[in-house]
Amino acid sequence: VQNEVDLKLLEEEAARRIEEAIRDNVVQKLNSEDVKMEISRRIEQCRKKLFDGIAAQLKKEKETALMEARQKEEQARKEREELDRMLEENRRRVEEAQKSFHKKEEERQRELEMIQRHKEESARRKKLEEEEERPNILLLCNKNKTWPKAS
Repeated sequence: VQNEVDLKLLEEEAARRIEEAIRDNVVQKLNSEDVKMEISRRIEQCRKKLFDGIAAQLKKEKETALMEARQKEEQARKEREELDRMLEENRRRVEEAQKSFHKKEEERQRELEMIQRHKEESARRKKLEEEEERPNILLLCNKNKTWPKAS
């Protein structure tokens, strides 16, 4: 039984020493320059991967924003062109309407002048006819000694 207890104590002592030796070995390896460099390399690798991912995401977002801005600019340009076209069409229609109005107004004015000339011509002819008839009427009246009644 004593041998078993001694054996058990020896096993526990051996396990403790082995565990301690492993711990010392791990601490020693973790403190070694090679392990420190490997840890730094991996940290730097992860950091670079993270920053590259962020940079790629920002680039993608920037490209998307630029594309949207170009589309909005193109849409605004098309709307301006359409508005300019509509304004030009309206200006042309107004100009045509004004020309048409002026042409009709000039035509109406010519017609009024022609009517006025016809009236004046008619009045002048009538006056001439009356003047030409007056001597005849006077002659007739003198012969008959009658005067026409004024109407």
